[in-house]
Amino acid sequence: MPNRTPRNRTLTCAPKELVELSDAILRVENSAGLEDIAGQFIGGDFFKVAAYLPKHFIDLLIIDPPYNLTKDFNGNRFRRLDDHGYISWFRRVIECLAPMMKPNDTIYVCADWNTSMLMLPVLEERFFVRNRITWEREKGRGAKRNWKNNTEDIWFCTNSEDYYFDVDAVKLKRKVLAPYRVNGEPKDWKQERDGNYRLTHPSNIWTDLTVPFWSMPENTPHPAQKPEKLYAKLVLASSRENDFVFDPFVGSGTSAVVAEKLGRRWCGIDINTEYLCWAIKRIRNARRHAGIQGYSDGVFWERNSLPPKQKTPALHKREETSQGTLFK
Repeated sequence: MPNRTPRNRTLTCAPKELVELSDAILRVENSAGLEDIAGQFIGGDFFKVAAYLPKHFIDLLIIDPPYNLTKDFNGNRFRRLDDHGYISWFRRVIECLAPMMKPNDTIYVCADWNTSMLMLPVLEERFFVRNRITWEREKGRGAKRNWKNNTEDIWFCTNSEDYYFDVDAVKLKRKVLAPYRVNGEPKDWKQERDGNYRLTHPSNIWTDLTVPFWSMPENTPHPAQKPEKLYAKLVLASSRENDFVFDPFVGSGTSAVVAEKLGRRWCGIDINTEYLCWAIKRIRNARRHAGIQGYSDGVFWERNSLPPKQKTPALHKREETSQGTLFK
């Protein structure tokens, strides 16, 4: 493991850890029940594993697939396809997932701007497309002959008209710069010890996220890791406690870590063994420290702001047969 500065908190695994943690990855080669996969990371090719998974178990589906870019995922290389080829590939993903979804399932699909356009027709074929969230990804290199790409999309879809959405769970706490009063009383804001604040309804433009970097404990070497805060918004808005969150391209485990911290059941699949070892290590850490950066006291804070006293949520208890047995 290379030398690094004391402030570098990037999570990695030493060679001995990789050996130990890889033994905890679930390998599915026969039909599996819900009790077999809950709280587990499954290693393998999604298209092969999907055939063995239960029917109608997913409450919240988070899909963060390889975008239509040539990219190396720790030795597993995804090559850019022509538009027709990627649409066919993505349609196959959705077809494999469809039998696993509940009728009132919610689906979030991550994409860059170009891949997003290829996904939409496939999503419209099968789901109700509710919205397109665009979030600011404030990292990346500039371009000499184009505008720098620093946003990504998340398609918000549902399986039916009957779906769960808790807007109060995902309000953003903003500082009020020009406090307005009616008859001397604050209008839609509260005066607190360190300033004036308002809880605002979330929009489909998200500018309050920080992409994980080297001094954040949630950071891993994964080349496309999403912030825990981002997934916390999805999980809180579109699932209840003990609902089942599923991620077929789980990578370094962010969706599962957030589900664990927020008291949901979960399962994730990835083809890369080292990524899953990082994910298992993160789950173990989450069971000791359940805080989510930028989320405290039931509200989300603006980027680069911090509540006066950061509180760590209590860890959720688990049934022995659902979460926590494997990774104790």
